[in-house]
Amino acid sequence: MNLVVVSNRVSRGKPNEPMTGGLAAALLPVVEKTGAIWVGSSGRVRDGNHKEPFAEVEALGAGALAMLDLPAAHYGGYYEGFANSALWPAMHSRADLIRASHEDYTSYREVNAFMARALLRFRKPDSVFWIQDYHFLALGAELRDLGVTQPIGFFLHTPWPARAVIAGVPNHRELIEAMLSYDLIGFQTDEDCENFLSYVQNDLEFEVRDGVINSSFGRTRAAVFPIGIDPDKFAQQATKAMTHPDVTRLRRSLNGEKLAIGVDRLDYSKGLVNRIKAFDKMWSLHPNLRRSVSLLQIATPSRGAIEAYGNLASEVAKLVTDVNGVHGEVDWTPIRYLNKGFGQGVLAGLYRTAQVGVVTPLQDGMNLVAKEYVAAQNPADPGVLVLSKFAGAANELDAALLVNPHDIDGMARTLATALAMPLTERRMRWEAMMEKLNSGTIQQWFADFIEALQDTHSAGNAALPEPPTLWPRRTADFAARYH
Repeated sequence: MNLVVVSNRVSRGKPNEPMTGGLAAALLPVVEKTGAIWVGSSGRVRDGNHKEPFAEVEALGAGALAMLDLPAAHYGGYYEGFANSALWPAMHSRADLIRASHEDYTSYREVNAFMARALLRFRKPDSVFWIQDYHFLALGAELRDLGVTQPIGFFLHTPWPARAVIAGVPNHRELIEAMLSYDLIGFQTDEDCENFLSYVQNDLEFEVRDGVINSSFGRTRAAVFPIGIDPDKFAQQATKAMTHPDVTRLRRSLNGEKLAIGVDRLDYSKGLVNRIKAFDKMWSLHPNLRRSVSLLQIATPSRGAIEAYGNLASEVAKLVTDVNGVHGEVDWTPIRYLNKGFGQGVLAGLYRTAQVGVVTPLQDGMNLVAKEYVAAQNPADPGVLVLSKFAGAANELDAALLVNPHDIDGMARTLATALAMPLTERRMRWEAMMEKLNSGTIQQWFADFIEALQDTHSAGNAALPEPPTLWPRRTADFAARYH
């Protein structure tokens, strides 16, 4: 099997490369170990009609990375416009922030069509295409229009909202009909999958039986595949990172005080404003915790050209200043606020240093930071995870301290509880969460999805031979094949 993975964002896998999102961090080990080719944006744009898309190919572990310059005329409307000003807020149930024009939608479809043409270069008789995330809802339909008959699967890393919310997206019906060209559509949680099937059944009026959609576009299965991490690898990174200069400087600066950590993109879905207000409330309710615990909040800048993100950046920065002004001392800063990203190796050490991991999104598809924080802990003295019940990870990590991020007072009380939790309880909760991580690894997620995709495609196309088993390929083989 020749696996072709497609996403908007890609990662070269450099040790110190900042990770700006969970998708890139999740896909990197899949590509490196399985011999897949990973196709995505180079981050550059190019003028011209792009009838012959160009991809720069380089080795990535056992696999390869192909980076495309996307068309300049459509990139803004595709990325900042329809994908992140219409689809992203809708996926996170923020209908009030949906902004899109007809031109944005046209650009979104044009880039999906452009990517489909580019993928033809990597098509083989035994190819399997695995499309990732909301940037490419229509890519499967574009590939089918180009005559691709091989298995095509899609996985959504974000939530899928209720019918009333997705109906606020321009051209929503046309988009969801296009999604039915996929053989298999994967979601993070049961709720996401049920929301999607509810729309298909009630709005499109197609038959749905046991997660299988029978429509005029073919046969599509919708199912749940919670994404995981490689807990063993992350634990090893955490141990090694304790000697990293950034980590050792942080540890020295604590002077015996405890540390809470939050790591997020600077995005309105992550609940940063509510989180900072909860720490403010905690220090007000528990003055004894002043000088004894600080928050390290890493907030990587994101989509700054979009108005909602610019407004959020200003609001968070002002709030941090206000809280530090109220609770800070000349020799103590309550909130250490950093607007930059870090590589996974460094983050693992920062997680291990912190006694409390704070993952409190207003809504999230999964949130791998929660899983990474747990995996990074010292088994003999683990920290406590405070986790939003609206993150997909809460379905698995139910031994965390679950909170409602809209309840500021409740979060403040839970933070104080986490800081005072005895070692016996911390170990018990950590061990329960590690059991979940070890039974739902990134490798298991990958294997489950690919097996389901092949089975679904074969069931809908009984005449097709069964694809051969996936095996790792040497880097040189890929370089020769696709260069």
